[in-house]
Amino acid sequence: MDKTSLTTATLNTSDKADLICFSHLRWDFVFQRPQQLLTRCARDRRVFFIEEPVYGNGSMRLEVREADAGVHVVVPQLPEGLRSEIAINAVMKEMTRQLFIDHDINEYVFWYYTPMALTFTDHFNPIATIYDCMDELSAFKGAHSQLPALEKQLFHCVDLVFTGGQSLYEVKCKQHHAVYAFPSSIDAPHFRKARTAVADPEDQSHVPHPRLGFFGVIDERFDAGLLDNLAAKRPDWHFVMIGPVVKIDPSALPQRPNVHYLGGKKYDQLPDYLAGWDIALLLFARNESTRFISPTKTPEYLAAGKPVISTSITDVVRPYGQLKLVEIADDPDEFIQAAEKIFSTGDKSEWLARVDAFLEDVSWDKTWKQMSELLDDVVDRKRPVRSASLPLSKAGARANAAI
Repeated sequence: MDKTSLTTATLNTSDKADLICFSHLRWDFVFQRPQQLLTRCARDRRVFFIEEPVYGNGSMRLEVREADAGVHVVVPQLPEGLRSEIAINAVMKEMTRQLFIDHDINEYVFWYYTPMALTFTDHFNPIATIYDCMDELSAFKGAHSQLPALEKQLFHCVDLVFTGGQSLYEVKCKQHHAVYAFPSSIDAPHFRKARTAVADPEDQSHVPHPRLGFFGVIDERFDAGLLDNLAAKRPDWHFVMIGPVVKIDPSALPQRPNVHYLGGKKYDQLPDYLAGWDIALLLFARNESTRFISPTKTPEYLAAGKPVISTSITDVVRPYGQLKLVEIADDPDEFIQAAEKIFSTGDKSEWLARVDAFLEDVSWDKTWKQMSELLDDVVDRKRPVRSASLPLSKAGARANAAI
């Protein structure tokens, strides 16, 4: 294995155990739940974010870089010809072990976003294990057939399970003794910038008003048919779509003069785009892949001060629809009726006051604080027992930590 790309060891001077995260998402893809939580985690402990392998023509190696927030992003680089799952799991196990050695990782917590990582980590000995179940991954397009079985296995070995929404909690709470619901949260000050932003981004400035916008990943969860019908029925309205297109053919998306695809944008840019919208949209299809989603963009849109129309996604209906903070609509006529109601409402101050009152107690800082306290409780309970049974030397601890 070529180890020339491994960074030099960085010692952990904190008394906090290192956190090793296994994710199905790329760190640089879209800034969402994992990034929000782990950037906060990295303030007081080392965080290693291990992505799924990238296949290419280069040598087999492990690339480690430090992201802006201090998170160590770990990308396994594997040769294109290596496609046997048995071989990949063996290589991933060895690469993870080598990572521990090179970065002096001795006491550590495993944090899973994907049960698939269990295939190469089940022989390690973390002091605590967490499954942050942000979605029902088995319902997504292209999901591995082993996902349900591996998730069941993961439930048997983790200390804590966090869910990305209330509806997902209601399903998972019966499968483990320590399941906690942590619905989508928000960095409110970041998105409130949209209330005062004045400069329209160049690629949006030519789009006429009224503007109805969406940002997020455009995939099988996106209701392209609904967008097409809306654009056809109201050619005088303009629909701004921001986000990467994945797992679906871009040519299958509506192509109309009043639909504008602006591509993916950086997290820091989103408030500038939001500022120029008249209404924000949650255009999610109602299918198995959206049954348990808890869109982070719901509170983000609201913090930006934008009226929101959403399809009847359970975790949007409860609580946002029930509290009359978001309009709920499922067909084009309902969407148009909801939009016209918003356009005809002059003074939105009462609605905005209720939005701000609701969001006052919602933040990623508070979410991470609660998660961190639960994690620390587990570590504190297990540490005395663990320390009594483990070798005292660094070499011994390292040998125990990795295969």
